[in-house]
Amino acid sequence: MKKRMIGIMGAMPEEIEGVVGLLSNCEVRSMGQRSYFTGQINGIDAVVVFSRWGKVAAATTVTTLIHEFKITELLFTGVAGAISLDLKIGDIVLGKRLIQHDMDARPLMKQFEIPLLSKTYLESDATHLATAQKAIEIVFENKRLHTIFTEEDLKAFSISEPRLFMGDIASGDQFFSSNEQKNNLNAQLPAVLCVEMEGAAVAQVCYEYEIPFSIIRTISDGADAQSHIDFPSFIKKISSKYAAEIIKNIFLEL
Repeated sequence: MKKRMIGIMGAMPEEIEGVVGLLSNCEVRSMGQRSYFTGQINGIDAVVVFSRWGKVAAATTVTTLIHEFKITELLFTGVAGAISLDLKIGDIVLGKRLIQHDMDARPLMKQFEIPLLSKTYLESDATHLATAQKAIEIVFENKRLHTIFTEEDLKAFSISEPRLFMGDIASGDQFFSSNEQKNNLNAQLPAVLCVEMEGAAVAQVCYEYEIPFSIIRTISDGADAQSHIDFPSFIKKISSKYAAEIIKNIFLEL
């Protein structure tokens, strides 16, 4: 039986800073221009890494986690832009299905279909999804965010009662910063809740290596003309502590 080792990825350095702080017996190993932090969280072996932006960077990183660190499961934490009008800044989306919105090999195959896999959507593992769901719901129910952030910071982003959503997440090598991009994606993939740049690539590698995964995205902006302002501010003030609180509580549920 394989020794349990949980990989934790974030697409921004700020997103992993707080998670690295959760590690006991922390050691660092540098490889491929990335730093991999190993240790334990709540007594469970874990490795934490900043993947960098985009699908290629994310796929490279998770492949290294699988081969070099022998991970048995993966958590990806990061931010995303809202596509669904129901989402607000501070809400969390757990990805039930991941899709690459910029995958298009027509006329050889259908739009969004992954070549050679005959799949359009990649589904998260139901057991791991349920664990993450329970952990996040506990954080929200106990209003723990109000104990780790100032009311001023929460008010700045209109975060009062954040909610958890579960559904489709779209990934692609684009930063959404216009209403046109948002509306086009919504027209093509109306079930998509939010958009980011790594999740579906991570999901594809995990699928091919039979590694269960969970993609956890906090809404940082509206994926619209305001996103270039909201995104960096959210990353600086909110993202690190948000990610750490979620990951800490997931490990308490394992």
